[in-house]
Amino acid sequence: MEQKIIQVEDKVPVKLLIPLSIQHMFAMFGASVLVPFLFGINPAIVLFMNGVGTLLFIVLTKAKAPAYLGSSFAFLAPAGIVISKMGYEYAQGGFVVVGALGCILAFIIYKFGSDWIDVVLPPAAMGPVVALIGLELSGSAANTAGLLDEVISPKNVIVFLVTLGVAVFGNILFRGFLSVIPILIAVICGYIAAILCGMVDFGDVAAAPWFALPHFQMAKFDINAILIIMPVILVIVSEHIGHQVVTSKIIGRDLLKDPGLHRSLLGDNLSTMISGLIGSVPTTTYGENIGVMAVTKVYSVRVIAGAAVISIICSFVGKLSTLIQTIPGPVIGGISFLLYGMIGASGIRVMVDAKVDYGRSRNLILTSVVFVTGLSGIAIQIGDVRLTGMVLACIVAMILSLIFHILDKFNLTNDQQ
Repeated sequence: MEQKIIQVEDKVPVKLLIPLSIQHMFAMFGASVLVPFLFGINPAIVLFMNGVGTLLFIVLTKAKAPAYLGSSFAFLAPAGIVISKMGYEYAQGGFVVVGALGCILAFIIYKFGSDWIDVVLPPAAMGPVVALIGLELSGSAANTAGLLDEVISPKNVIVFLVTLGVAVFGNILFRGFLSVIPILIAVICGYIAAILCGMVDFGDVAAAPWFALPHFQMAKFDINAILIIMPVILVIVSEHIGHQVVTSKIIGRDLLKDPGLHRSLLGDNLSTMISGLIGSVPTTTYGENIGVMAVTKVYSVRVIAGAAVISIICSFVGKLSTLIQTIPGPVIGGISFLLYGMIGASGIRVMVDAKVDYGRSRNLILTSVVFVTGLSGIAIQIGDVRLTGMVLACIVAMILSLIFHILDKFNLTNDQQ
């Protein structure tokens, strides 16, 4: 029997809503708290703004675009430079400016539309770009699980396989209520396996206070810091469009048209502005949560909103947020291994659904160049921003598609031959 789809606007009973929301919370947690650790700030403020940013996004997109906003990795390199030279407050100022630029771009798209996306990113280019979102993160999942270490711990392998195994076979074998929470069940089983392997230390949980206020601090602005971070706008816009396209394919609706790219881009970047202003890290729509929707076929915005509320609650409950932080890497890696693969498969689905004709040379060339650019490891440095992987592939795809479009206008292509 085919699994029932819970659509974007569907109401979900509380007994189902809570575990589904916790499932989304766990899916994003590992990657989202890694960013504040790398920046040297307390993750509680990040959990708070992830939740607030997600609720803001839902409101601005009229509850039509299911997306969870987590910590953005795009800012790591340039922000790291600013932090080392000036301090975190000045990096925050850069986040605010990039978010403001994104809001301005959203207004431009509102005025002039998003039809240009079909020209610069046709399915033959968009498919591999979306696939690369998941494929280039596959190494990150393996690394988080400890499977790329020089000496691989048997404990890491056991916990990884338990987590991944339950997620894979649970998705195939579970029925009824269990069939919509295979990710949550996999996390619990992996966590139990980690405890049995002696990988979990509850000392920090016992020492943590029950109530702890997130650390808020205001942004400071410096033109040099802003110029270092500003080119990241290229990265986050490409990433955002890719995420909206893959989510559209999964839920069967064109989110670029309704609620519109301008609304989702505004929600994403306004959240980044506020985050930077009060001491958190930039936010972005999260591939992990897109993967959860692909696996479970649960697209309800209410579930996403529930996860956001849980994230906000965790930011104030010291013991709870600390307990979640004890989830070891092999559990997060095991879940991510499957979720990133689902995103990669969604990119292939873009090309299949669009019935891309690879008898046409342009389609074959576009897909080939995008995949090779994204997976080759080549990079372009613009100031302190490094363009590589999916982002570079997306930019190359847009330039190549635009050139093909111009050649068409002058009847220079051999499509009619």
